[in-house]
Amino acid sequence: MSDYRDNSLSLIGTVGLGTGVMISAGIFALLGQVAELSGSWFPLIFIIGGIVTGFSAYSYVKMSTEFPSAGGIGMFLVKAYGKGTLTAAAALLMAFSMVINQSLVARTFGTYTLQLFGIDASSFLVPLLGVGLLTFAFLVNISGNEFIQTFTSIVSLLKIVGLAIFAIGGLWVAGFSFSPAEGGGETPQTTIVTIIASVALTILSFKGFTTITNSGSEIVNPKKNIGRAIIISILISLVIYLLLAWAVSSNLPLHRIIEAKDYALAEAARPAFGSLGLWFTVIIAIIATISGIIASVFAVSRMLAMLTDMKLIPHKHFGMPGRIQKHTLVYTIVFAMVLTIFFDLSRIASMGAILYLVMDMIVHWGVYKHLREKVNASTGVVLTALILDAIVLGAFLWVKLTTDLLVVAVSVGFIILIFIGERWFLNNAAPEEEGTGHDH
Repeated sequence: MSDYRDNSLSLIGTVGLGTGVMISAGIFALLGQVAELSGSWFPLIFIIGGIVTGFSAYSYVKMSTEFPSAGGIGMFLVKAYGKGTLTAAAALLMAFSMVINQSLVARTFGTYTLQLFGIDASSFLVPLLGVGLLTFAFLVNISGNEFIQTFTSIVSLLKIVGLAIFAIGGLWVAGFSFSPAEGGGETPQTTIVTIIASVALTILSFKGFTTITNSGSEIVNPKKNIGRAIIISILISLVIYLLLAWAVSSNLPLHRIIEAKDYALAEAARPAFGSLGLWFTVIIAIIATISGIIASVFAVSRMLAMLTDMKLIPHKHFGMPGRIQKHTLVYTIVFAMVLTIFFDLSRIASMGAILYLVMDMIVHWGVYKHLREKVNASTGVVLTALILDAIVLGAFLWVKLTTDLLVVAVSVGFIILIFIGERWFLNNAAPEEEGTGHDH
């Protein structure tokens, strides 16, 4: 991949990257899962998720303004905790949660594409198409920043306009009804715990704003534009999510939304617009997932390269030529392909939410404990973000412990493995390599 280049990403291009990641799997794959946990009023959960994300983004905006870096969250953790095990492990949690999101987007691409041909979402073609999309994302990402920001900006605009048309059209067909989805059939019983747990998935649909922090010093006038880009991206995504959620809620009963949870948006297009509506929705989904995965790969490969430069994670060339950034791009794509092949959408989303919320809490604690004066952050806002994350994560873990123990076991085991592995690596790193990282 190309070298780090200061001022190579405009404000519009940066917003394109942020919304490119957020408005992809976030609404297409997660809407049905949110409805399953929260019930008829599921559109409102996106508002709650947006509020929690807003508190969370505060810490990132403050740190991005003070420490604009292409290492993004990795650099923030170094500033808070130094170059130790906690920093390296938390940064890897962020990186892996982003890679997990890439596999979520890839499978969503496959699931929606097959709706055009009436092929069941359980077909082996879903992961096959997902792997194809990841390969395409790799090819785009080795073409350089200018092409990436131009491509993602144009595609993000197309999908935002397309989704807005779908949402407004769906609401128009339903007489602009904002009533809750009808029950019908057998729907899961919701409780306050499951409703709070559903917020975790909406947070996952907003987490793409961290893509912006990982672009850091490559953004034009980063001290002003990073914060602006984050706020604009979250607000645009929230409006689109709400419109779409209400459109789906107005056109499908709750049990149908849950049954078609992996492709709920496409299913809602059938009664609202017929076959043409289905084609339109699937095409927009394809556009959205393509831009989302390109933007996500762009960000995570850069963060891994930064962590490698700082000697916080191990690196192996495996005989590959070129710079470290290209190597981390390959690792990112390969790991995402493995997840795409072996895990379904629900489990991928759950793992991503758990890893992300754990990392997010570590970031907030670092700001509160070590950086709040340096970055001029409000203690109340940072602690509120930390507490909200803890409540949502606790509820989500409780629900998954009773419904899908394997996801919790794999996620917790993975987190422990990362911490143990990083502790071993840092303790055995060559002394001359320690502390030789560079800010970019």
